[in-house]
Amino acid sequence: MKTVLINGKIYVERGVFQSAAAMENGIITAVGTDEEILAHAGKDARIIDCEGRTVIPGLNDSHMHLLMMGAGLYQVDINGVKSIDEMIARARAFMREHPERCREAIHGVGWNQDMFEGEKRIPTRHDLDKISTEIPIVLERICGHVVTANTRAIELLGLKPGSAQFPGGTFELEADGYPSGVFTENACGEILSVIPEYSEAQLEAMFIDAMNYAAAHGLTSVQSNDAGTSAAPEIVFPLVRRVFEGGRAKLRYHHQVCYHTPAEFGAFIEGEFARGDYSHPWLTLGPLKLFRDGSLGGRTATMRHEYLDDPGNYGVEATHDEEMLEMCRMADEAGIQVVTHVIGDKAIEDTVRCYESVLHGGKNPLRHGLVHCQITDMPLLERIVKDDILALYQPIFLDYDMHAVISRCGEELSSTSYAFGTMARLNAKVSYGTDCPVEDCNPFPNIYSAVTRKDKNGWPEGGFFPKECVDVYTAIDAYTAGSAYAQFMENEKGRIKPGFMADMVMLDKDIFTCDPMKIRDILPVMTIVGGEIVYER
Repeated sequence: MKTVLINGKIYVERGVFQSAAAMENGIITAVGTDEEILAHAGKDARIIDCEGRTVIPGLNDSHMHLLMMGAGLYQVDINGVKSIDEMIARARAFMREHPERCREAIHGVGWNQDMFEGEKRIPTRHDLDKISTEIPIVLERICGHVVTANTRAIELLGLKPGSAQFPGGTFELEADGYPSGVFTENACGEILSVIPEYSEAQLEAMFIDAMNYAAAHGLTSVQSNDAGTSAAPEIVFPLVRRVFEGGRAKLRYHHQVCYHTPAEFGAFIEGEFARGDYSHPWLTLGPLKLFRDGSLGGRTATMRHEYLDDPGNYGVEATHDEEMLEMCRMADEAGIQVVTHVIGDKAIEDTVRCYESVLHGGKNPLRHGLVHCQITDMPLLERIVKDDILALYQPIFLDYDMHAVISRCGEELSSTSYAFGTMARLNAKVSYGTDCPVEDCNPFPNIYSAVTRKDKNGWPEGGFFPKECVDVYTAIDAYTAGSAYAQFMENEKGRIKPGFMADMVMLDKDIFTCDPMKIRDILPVMTIVGGEIVYER
């Protein structure tokens, strides 16, 4: 049956709007005036009156961790804690309120020492021992690149004075050589291994809950790195497939797959990739996801120059050139895209160099990309554009980073970082996402950050280096057409045009004309995927 939207403000492309659209069998068949579309659809069409509301293409988060977000709904909530004492109190309350979830361990994500009131230090094992010494406790910094564990977790991992450090990561030591409980980069995964894994039934419930939340906030597609981060690939691949084949999915899902060694990646190429069992139209297999460095907040992003507020620290390299070059070569031979977590300018430069080793005639047909791509100068930005390398941005990161980047990197380098405006002017290939659960997957605070470059309190007046602000059209296009390009689907989705997938979102405010400060408060009235209403307020 045909479905028709009428009496709307439907965004077609920059400066172009129509009032109506028709869709059938999951595809947009026509866009035009109410009269044209009603005549096109015929008398048996289902009519949806937009009541003058704005409709935009379905939003597509180009990098996040959907399953990890779902798991967060089952863990202690430490987001936004203002002190270590508050974090301890929340964990103790969680133990009292949810004893069934704390019998074997406690895990949570969200503390940020820079947002603590008073002493701004990283918590240690001694702090977490105040929660419990009987079960392992691992609490992650908001970025996921620094974690703190209690003494019991350290004991279960078998660490003691003199234990060797883990490749591509560190655990800090106390004066007597015993681990302090602070772990960074690849060492985070080692300490997290002491937390018992969820059952497959629990993981499926978390995944579906996360999908429902995302659809209720206007997402119709996610490019999600769960395989190899949220859980082992051999768990994630069949879990996601079961959800889609069982008809329980609310949005489109594109795998980003994380492997840390050439051997692991080779097994994937010969196994899951070679099988190519992706018959469900909403489920696709995407790029290899690599990690080159850490986070700015944790001072583990790798930098060309030492951190100004931490002399001698240049960050932590999570993947070295030899491994990365080999995996880029393997990906090139197999025809697999590569996207890499890069935040510091050295990480970006090193990754661009690795990509350049597999470019073809100076072109980037596999659309290799830079996830985050935060700390940059103009020569580095111009090199990225010249190589046609994608930038998968998370503008919402500015909400916190604008308060830290100058102290860590200096004003000059900060002025050319998070360069959304410059990249738009250079016609770079750009997409937007949230890296959820590092940030909430709600896309509207993300668009607000790109447009205003202000934090949630409206600081600073005029925006943080306002030449890097973008207009609303640019932000929405990055979140729709740009994200579709990142997954080789720019001719299939990301626009409300005939022949495109019928994915769209009806908004409660006109995002094109409202006060930019109100963009962050926008919510969907309706979310449509493949012509079907998956969320209605």
